[in-house]
Amino acid sequence: MNVGDLAALDASITEVNAEVLAANGLIRQDEKSIKILGDGEISRALKVTAAKFSESAKAKIEKAGGQAIVA
Repeated sequence: MNVGDLAALDASITEVNAEVLAANGLIRQDEKSIKILGDGEISRALKVTAAKFSESAKAKIEKAGGQAIVA
């Protein structure tokens, strides 16, 4: 999953986790361990919960005012 994919989510979504991604058809329903990669750009603050983040993805999310939470 790339940062650019997160940016494409509906503007009303402010918190992202595996359930939100599955509900929006970006991952399979049974996927729970998500890694966020840094490809693409994001310009809005999102609170993203995932198993792992690349350094560039974490930096882009935080630069946009969001949070990268490892869970």
